[in-house]
Amino acid sequence: MKKKLSLGFFPTPLYELKNLSKQFEGYRILIKRDDHNGVATGGNKIRKLEYLLQDAFDQGCNTVITAGAQQSNHCRLTAAACAQTGLKCHLLLGGEEPEEYNGNLLLSGLLGAKIHFTGNHRKGEDIPVLAERLKKQGNKPYIIPYGGSNKIGALGYANAVLEIREQLKAANLSIDYIVFASSSGGTHAGLLAGCELYQVDSKIIGINIDKDETQGKTLEEIIRELVPGVLEFQNRKPGPDQPDIRLIRDYDKGGYGIVTEQERKAIKTLAETEGILLDPVYTARAFYGMMDLMEKKLLMPGSNVLFLHTGGIPATFCYAKDLLSLCRG
Repeated sequence: MKKKLSLGFFPTPLYELKNLSKQFEGYRILIKRDDHNGVATGGNKIRKLEYLLQDAFDQGCNTVITAGAQQSNHCRLTAAACAQTGLKCHLLLGGEEPEEYNGNLLLSGLLGAKIHFTGNHRKGEDIPVLAERLKKQGNKPYIIPYGGSNKIGALGYANAVLEIREQLKAANLSIDYIVFASSSGGTHAGLLAGCELYQVDSKIIGINIDKDETQGKTLEEIIRELVPGVLEFQNRKPGPDQPDIRLIRDYDKGGYGIVTEQERKAIKTLAETEGILLDPVYTARAFYGMMDLMEKKLLMPGSNVLFLHTGGIPATFCYAKDLLSLCRG
């Protein structure tokens, strides 16, 4: 079994959204708060980074390189994890350097990361060039792919399934559906592998966030490739059947990072009914998708539905103009 560091505070809370459940007759809605893991405002990437940074140390690396959008939650948490563990951190962020830093970009800088702006390349296309330069300077870099989504990172969410199973057992509950934002593939693949490893009979439903491919691969292709690798790490031979990938692409028409009425509706609904904030890029899009599926009865009525809150709140401040109308009701 693969070793990991201890970076966050686990288990994260899991509880029922009682007020919201009353608005969706026939459904019991619960939430898993991976935005509450105690590291730099939280988020799902810490589960991946516990395995990834352990691997970096196992290989004798002293520097980490990763990439993302300027408001990348993954990059913010990579910077935080590197600060905790004493590793140098380089972030390649898409776009040009803005006059003002805010949201995740501001926090990444405060956490000590060296930031490189890469124009149209936001998914790590320029990492090899930087890695070679750092090697020539005497560093040994460890490359983390976009979103931390490889078979090592995906172990974080296979392990999370065991955590969820134990929490449900303690509460004498079962879950029919787990709904979450699916973007780079690691969380999705880890959940699928974890359900097989730990015999959890929940349907895993990813709401697609980003229409763009990563390194020429669709999200479905990435997930399909990752699941067997996660199982093998846990000494489980993959079966002959392909993983059952439920990826819903009905809510990504606005494009990555574009706030539409659906995200605004989700943010307003959860904030006003439960006092919980969603971020406008990932969790709001996924939460709206879950609400829409329930409204249309596309999830089986009478089901228990778990929403996995993957964090991302700092990005909210970068989208203040898009959300201002919600405050002026």
